Amino acid sequence: MKVPMTSKSNAWRVGVLALGAAFVLVGCGSSVGGDATPSGSSTATTNAGTGVAADVPSGFKPCDDIPQNVLDSEKLRMKIPADSDASGGIKWRGCQWVQSDGYGASIQTTNITVDMVKGKNFRDAREFTIGGRRAISTRQVDDHPEAACTLNVEMRGGSLEFNLSNPPSRKNTGHLDTCSLTQALAEKVVPTLPAGA
Repeated sequence: MKVPMTSKSNAWRVGVLALGAAFVLVGCGSSVGGDATPSGSSTATTNAGTGVAADVPSGFKPCDDIPQNVLDSEKLRMKIPADSDASGGIKWRGCQWVQSDGYGASIQTTNITVDMVKGKNFRDAREFTIGGRRAISTRQVDDHPEAACTLNVEMRGGSLEFNLSNPPSRKNTGHLDTCSLTQALAEKVVPTLPAGA
């Protein structure tokens, strides 16, 4: 049974993108506290009646497991915890980073699956594979679709979700296609996922 993503989760996503854009625009160095819940335990159990995994996929913690050389290659700095829960048992665990005068990115494990995203028929949905895993990129922000892109890469019990905010005003990346930037980042991170994750 597929669970529709709730308007609350979409509102949260817009808030995260706005927050990412604010960090890109302001370049502030303060950090925001996050939930210290460990990234995923068992994905074998599901939330009653929803069919969604009870927790995010285990085996990969974006805040800890993305190699520094990958972050450096994208000039991503200012790691900020970005954990969240939404209605229906939807969860995200990960962090946000920003590129000076470039895009802001959140990379999180989530119990949202590629099929759940596909079922929502978001704008500009594109399916492909990265590192042998199914992936889908979508534009989920209606008021500035060109400046935001979400990409989900299949994991057991959910996906690894990349959200980029790339306002046109950003000198280094604002002129580039946001979904192309998102895919390029994912192609660097996904090979670091453990084979069983």
